Amino acid sequence: MSGDGRGTPHAAKSNASASLLVAFAACCFGSISILTVVATRAGTSLPTLLFWRYGLAAALMLPIAWRTRARSATPVGGRHAVQRALVAGAGQAAVAFLSLSSLRWIGAATLGFLFYTFPAWVALFAALRGTERVDGRKVLALALSLGGIVLIVGAPSAGGGTTVWPGVLLALASALLYAIYIPYLGGLQRATTPELATLYVTAGAATLFAAGALADGTLTAQLAPAAWASALTLAILCTVIAFQAFLRGLHGLGPVRTAIVSTVEPFWTAVLGAVVLRQALTPVMLAGGALIAAAVLLLQLPARGAGRAVGDAA
Repeated sequence: MSGDGRGTPHAAKSNASASLLVAFAACCFGSISILTVVATRAGTSLPTLLFWRYGLAAALMLPIAWRTRARSATPVGGRHAVQRALVAGAGQAAVAFLSLSSLRWIGAATLGFLFYTFPAWVALFAALRGTERVDGRKVLALALSLGGIVLIVGAPSAGGGTTVWPGVLLALASALLYAIYIPYLGGLQRATTPELATLYVTAGAATLFAAGALADGTLTAQLAPAAWASALTLAILCTVIAFQAFLRGLHGLGPVRTAIVSTVEPFWTAVLGAVVLRQALTPVMLAGGALIAAAVLLLQLPARGAGRAVGDAA
């Protein structure tokens, strides 16, 4: 016990509330691929859908971010803001487009589990750069993730009997790119505020997706009701509200316990895909997802002799 009151009933209630907030945010994030399928089935192009998602989210984040500008370590506006928005938005746009494009070949559950391998890639890249030591725990976590990939890709339901490799490669590419993007995003949040960083990401992504939709001639505000419902839910619930819930939960739990609670995300995607989209969910696929979740949990364990976990020191 750290002596900070974490053992009191009030602290236990606070931790439970924070865990619920993180779980709620994870379920929101896990719903993104399902809502994307609903909108694209209604005839909306992926660039147009993502433009409305990020554009509406940026408009909603603007007043929230503006209130936090005093905490920013660097100027909020001007040329630097435009540069941050374009770079951060380009990374987010690439990750979103790659991952959601994979839904043409694979189911939402397969995407969710494959994308969730990104913590293992983060650990691998950190080891390759020499910023973290390679130990048996990281090797085992990577092996578990790879084993989960093999099980999921080998599940017949992954693509309904069709060729799944384009979707698998796109999903894994998005996870690898996200693993590279995370350090930049972390630095951006430290230089500004989390709210401003989110505004930069959403505004930059919206700009790029608007350009993409204009280029392919699909940019329009005349969406089907189902597509508008998906776009609004993606912007309001899955981006703005989920982000605020995640931040509050992270503040209460710390990064380690937050990551552990967040493992609900790919399983929520799998169940929601089975219920809403009638996509097959096999025991083999769930076993593969369990291996990936186990790898994420393993990576949250403190290194031997490192003392308390980060979450306990928060």
